Amino acid sequence: MLDKGLLSRATRHVVGKAVIQGIERLAQTIRANGGQPLDLVLPDGSRLNFGLPPRAVIAIRDPDVLPELAQPTLGSLGEAFVDGRIDIDGDIMTILASAARLAAASGSPVTARIAAAMANHTPKQDLADIKYHYDVGNEFYRLWLDERMVYSCAYFQTGEETIDAAQLAKLDHICRKLRLQPSERLLDIGCGWGGLIVHAAQNYGVRAVGITLSENQLELANQRIAAAGLDDRVEALLLDYRDAPARFGEGSFDKVASIGMFEHVGHKNLPVYLDAVRRLVRDRGLFLNHSITSPDADHRTVGSGVSQFMDKYVFPSTEMPHLHLIVREMAAQNFEVYDVESLRPHYARTLAHWSRRLEAQLDPARNLVGDRTLRIWRVYLAGSSHGFAEGWLNVYQVLASHQEATGLTELPLTRAWMYG
Repeated sequence: MLDKGLLSRATRHVVGKAVIQGIERLAQTIRANGGQPLDLVLPDGSRLNFGLPPRAVIAIRDPDVLPELAQPTLGSLGEAFVDGRIDIDGDIMTILASAARLAAASGSPVTARIAAAMANHTPKQDLADIKYHYDVGNEFYRLWLDERMVYSCAYFQTGEETIDAAQLAKLDHICRKLRLQPSERLLDIGCGWGGLIVHAAQNYGVRAVGITLSENQLELANQRIAAAGLDDRVEALLLDYRDAPARFGEGSFDKVASIGMFEHVGHKNLPVYLDAVRRLVRDRGLFLNHSITSPDADHRTVGSGVSQFMDKYVFPSTEMPHLHLIVREMAAQNFEVYDVESLRPHYARTLAHWSRRLEAQLDPARNLVGDRTLRIWRVYLAGSSHGFAEGWLNVYQVLASHQEATGLTELPLTRAWMYG
C-alpha cells in the first residue's frame, strides 16, 4: 500500500476512508504498470504523482469529484472537465492518454465495448442533431480547420504535410476515385462549407450540387461559390437526403459523394439512405462513401462512458456500423464495391492537427463559444485523435459502381489511376 502521506490530512478530512483507499490503490496500480507522466492536484493544493515526471496536471476544483476518481471512467473524467469540476494543465493529448490509463486501471477500459444505442432518426430529429453540432458558429470552426474548412479526415502522403496541404490532397483523392470528368454532374451529400463541390468544379470541370441541413454551412458555402464565380455550375441547398430523389429526379447524377455524413443516418435508416443514393446516381455511376465505423463486428461502441459522453455533448444520435454492414447494404441496392480504403492513421493525424490548432487559440475560441462549449471541443478533438490512434474507431472510403443492368462496370482493370 502507498504511503499515507500521499493524501494530505486536509484532503482526508473531506473524503471518506474508502475513497482515500480507492485513489491510493489506483495510483499504486498505475505506478506498478510503468506509471503515467501525470500529477493530480488535490483541493488543498497537495499533489499525487502517478510514477513519472509530470508532463500534465489534473487539478481538482470540486472536492465532491474525489469519489469518482477512486473508480473513474473516461466519460466521467470528461464530464467533470466540461462542468469545471476539474481543470487541466499541460499537453492535452498526454492528459487524454493518461486519463484512458486511469480508467482502464480502475476496471473501466474503453475497449470493454457496449451495445450501441439506436436513435430515432426522423427528419426533425436529424435536423436538430445537425444544428447542435454544426451550427456552433462558422468563426469557431474557422479558428482550427484548414483554409477550405474541410471538416473530415485529411489525406497525408508523408505525414509531414500541413493540414491545408493534406486536406487539398484529400479532395483530389476523392475526385480521382470518382473519376470526375468535365460536365459530369456531382452530388455531395452533407457538403459542409462547400469545399468539395467548389474544388471539383474548379479543377475537374464538373457541375456540382451540395446538400446540407446546417444553415450556417449553407450560408458560407454559397458565399464561397459566388466568390469563386461558380454560380452557373455549383449550388448548395438546404435539403434532407430523403427528399433529394424527388428534388432532382432519378439518375440525375453521374457521381455521388458522401463524406463524413453517413454517421448521422442510423443503422435502421441505412436501406433508406442507400436507396436514395441508388435513385440519384445513374446506372454505372460511381458512389464514394467516406464514414467513421466501429471496428467491432457486432457494431458495439466504445466503453468507459465515452459513447455516452459523445452522444450527450458532441454528436447526438450518431451510429457507427462495422464496415461489413455498409458493404452489405450497398450490395442490397445494386452497388458493386470496387475499392475499400482505411484512413484510420490519417484521421488520428488530422484530429491531432485540429486539436493543436484549437489549443493555440483558446482565448479567441472562448470568446466565440464560451468556456463550457470550448471544454467539450477540447476533449472531443484530443480524445478522438487518441481513439483513432488506438483503434477504438476506424474510417473507410468505400467506392462502388451502380449496377442495374448486367455487364461490367465502367472502371479500369486495376486501381493504379487512384494514386497518380
